[in-house]
Amino acid sequence: MSATPGGGPTQTETGGGPAGRLGFRPGMVVQELGWDSDTDDDLRVAIEDAVDADMVDGDYGNVVDAVLLWFRNEDGDLVDSLVDALTDLVGGGAIWLLTPKVGRPNAVDPTDIAEAAPIAGLSQTTTATVSKDWAATRLVAPKTRA
Repeated sequence: MSATPGGGPTQTETGGGPAGRLGFRPGMVVQELGWDSDTDDDLRVAIEDAVDADMVDGDYGNVVDAVLLWFRNEDGDLVDSLVDALTDLVGGGAIWLLTPKVGRPNAVDPTDIAEAAPIAGLSQTTTATVSKDWAATRLVAPKTRA
Protein backbone atom coordinates (compact mmCIF):
# COMPACT_ATOMS: atom_id res chain seq x y z
CA MET A 1 0.00 0.00 0.00
CA SER A 2 1.30 3.40 -0.91
CA ALA A 3 -0.63 5.79 1.38
CA THR A 4 1.86 8.41 0.28
CA PRO A 5 0.40 10.68 -2.36
CA GLY A 6 2.84 12.20 -4.78
CA GLY A 7 3.06 13.60 -8.25
CA GLY A 8 0.86 12.14 -10.93
CA PRO A 9 2.14 9.60 -13.40
CA THR A 10 3.29 10.40 -16.87
CA GLN A 11 1.18 9.38 -19.84
CA THR A 12 3.83 6.77 -20.66
CA GLU A 13 3.31 5.15 -17.25
CA THR A 14 -0.48 5.07 -17.56
CA GLY A 15 -1.09 4.88 -21.27
CA GLY A 16 -2.85 8.26 -21.04
CA GLY A 17 -6.32 6.73 -20.58
CA PRO A 18 -8.94 8.04 -18.16
CA ALA A 19 -7.37 6.29 -15.15
CA GLY A 20 -4.02 7.86 -15.99
CA ARG A 21 -5.53 11.31 -16.42
CA LEU A 22 -7.00 10.91 -12.93
CA GLY A 23 -3.54 10.20 -11.52
CA PHE A 24 -3.96 6.55 -10.55
CA ARG A 25 -0.72 4.57 -10.50
CA PRO A 26 0.51 1.15 -9.33
CA GLY A 27 0.53 0.60 -5.58
CA MET A 28 -2.24 3.07 -4.76
CA VAL A 29 -5.10 1.91 -2.58
CA VAL A 30 -8.39 3.20 -4.01
CA GLN A 31 -11.65 3.03 -2.11
CA GLU A 32 -14.84 2.89 -4.19
CA LEU A 33 -18.08 4.23 -2.73
CA GLY A 34 -21.51 4.55 -4.33
CA TRP A 35 -21.11 1.70 -6.82
CA ASP A 36 -24.36 0.69 -8.53
CA SER A 37 -25.47 -0.99 -11.73
CA ASP A 38 -25.12 2.29 -13.66
CA THR A 39 -21.43 2.85 -12.94
CA ASP A 40 -18.97 2.70 -15.82
CA ASP A 41 -17.37 -0.76 -15.72
CA ASP A 42 -14.73 0.16 -18.32
CA LEU A 43 -13.52 3.01 -16.12
CA ARG A 44 -13.54 0.76 -13.04
CA VAL A 45 -11.43 -1.86 -14.83
CA ALA A 46 -9.04 0.82 -16.12
CA ILE A 47 -8.52 2.15 -12.59
CA GLU A 48 -7.93 -1.34 -11.18
CA ASP A 49 -5.46 -1.99 -14.00
CA ALA A 50 -3.69 1.31 -13.31
CA VAL A 51 -3.27 0.57 -9.58
CA ASP A 52 -2.62 -3.12 -10.24
CA ALA A 53 -5.16 -4.14 -7.57
CA ASP A 54 -8.85 -4.35 -6.84
CA MET A 55 -10.51 -1.29 -5.36
CA VAL A 56 -11.56 -1.61 -1.72
CA ASP A 57 -15.01 -0.85 -0.32
CA GLY A 58 -16.28 1.22 2.58
CA ASP A 59 -15.56 -1.58 5.08
CA TYR A 60 -11.83 -1.58 4.32
CA GLY A 61 -10.86 -0.08 7.69
CA ASN A 62 -7.41 1.26 6.76
CA VAL A 63 -6.10 4.39 5.05
CA VAL A 64 -6.53 4.81 1.31
CA ASP A 65 -4.72 7.01 -1.20
CA ALA A 66 -7.84 8.02 -3.12
CA VAL A 67 -11.60 7.64 -3.00
CA LEU A 68 -13.74 7.08 -6.06
CA LEU A 69 -17.22 8.34 -5.11
CA TRP A 70 -20.04 7.63 -7.56
CA PHE A 71 -22.83 10.11 -6.79
CA ARG A 72 -26.18 10.78 -8.42
CA ASN A 73 -28.70 13.53 -7.72
CA GLU A 74 -31.02 10.95 -6.14
CA ASP A 75 -28.34 9.68 -3.73
CA GLY A 76 -29.19 12.07 -0.91
CA ASP A 77 -27.05 14.77 0.64
CA LEU A 78 -23.79 15.43 -1.21
CA VAL A 79 -22.11 17.05 1.81
CA ASP A 80 -22.81 13.95 3.93
CA SER A 81 -21.43 11.69 1.20
CA LEU A 82 -18.27 13.79 0.90
CA VAL A 83 -17.70 13.80 4.66
CA ASP A 84 -18.17 10.02 4.72
CA ALA A 85 -15.66 9.69 1.87
CA LEU A 86 -13.03 11.45 4.01
CA THR A 87 -13.15 8.77 6.72
CA ASP A 88 -10.30 6.56 5.42
CA LEU A 89 -8.54 9.05 3.15
CA VAL A 90 -4.86 9.62 3.91
CA GLY A 91 -3.72 13.23 4.36
CA GLY A 92 -3.02 14.68 0.91
CA GLY A 93 -5.24 12.11 -0.81
CA ALA A 94 -7.99 13.01 -3.24
CA ILE A 95 -11.65 12.24 -3.67
CA TRP A 96 -12.71 11.76 -7.27
CA LEU A 97 -16.42 12.59 -7.33
CA LEU A 98 -18.02 10.88 -10.33
CA THR A 99 -21.39 12.27 -11.35
CA PRO A 100 -23.60 11.72 -14.40
CA LYS A 101 -22.82 14.31 -17.06
CA VAL A 102 -25.12 17.31 -17.36
CA GLY A 103 -28.19 16.31 -19.34
CA ARG A 104 -28.03 12.67 -18.21
CA PRO A 105 -30.55 11.19 -15.74
CA ASN A 106 -29.65 12.04 -12.13
CA ALA A 107 -27.01 14.59 -13.16
CA VAL A 108 -25.65 16.71 -10.33
CA ASP A 109 -25.60 20.44 -10.95
CA PRO A 110 -21.99 21.73 -10.92
CA THR A 111 -23.04 24.52 -8.56
CA ASP A 112 -24.18 21.88 -6.05
CA ILE A 113 -20.66 20.43 -6.11
CA ALA A 114 -19.10 23.89 -5.78
CA GLU A 115 -21.31 24.64 -2.76
CA ALA A 116 -20.98 21.23 -1.06
CA ALA A 117 -17.19 20.90 -1.30
CA PRO A 118 -16.21 23.74 1.10
CA ILE A 119 -18.92 22.75 3.58
CA ALA A 120 -17.30 19.27 3.67
CA GLY A 121 -13.88 20.91 4.10
CA LEU A 122 -12.73 20.26 0.53
CA SER A 123 -11.51 22.30 -2.42
CA GLN A 124 -12.40 21.56 -6.01
CA THR A 125 -9.24 21.34 -8.13
CA THR A 126 -9.94 19.58 -11.43
CA THR A 127 -12.80 18.34 -13.56
CA ALA A 128 -12.49 15.77 -16.30
CA THR A 129 -14.67 13.81 -18.67
CA VAL A 130 -13.94 10.16 -17.95
CA SER A 131 -16.57 8.30 -19.95
CA LYS A 132 -19.57 8.73 -22.18
CA ASP A 133 -21.93 9.22 -19.23
CA TRP A 134 -19.74 10.29 -16.28
CA ALA A 135 -17.73 13.36 -15.33
CA ALA A 136 -15.13 13.45 -12.55
CA THR A 137 -14.35 16.25 -10.10
CA ARG A 138 -11.19 16.09 -7.99
CA LEU A 139 -11.65 17.29 -4.42
CA VAL A 140 -8.89 17.67 -1.84
CA ALA A 141 -8.59 18.94 1.70
CA PRO A 142 -6.94 22.39 1.64
CA LYS A 143 -3.33 22.41 2.77
CA THR A 144 -2.94 23.80 6.27
CA ARG A 145 -0.11 26.08 7.26
CA ALA A 146 2.02 24.85 10.13
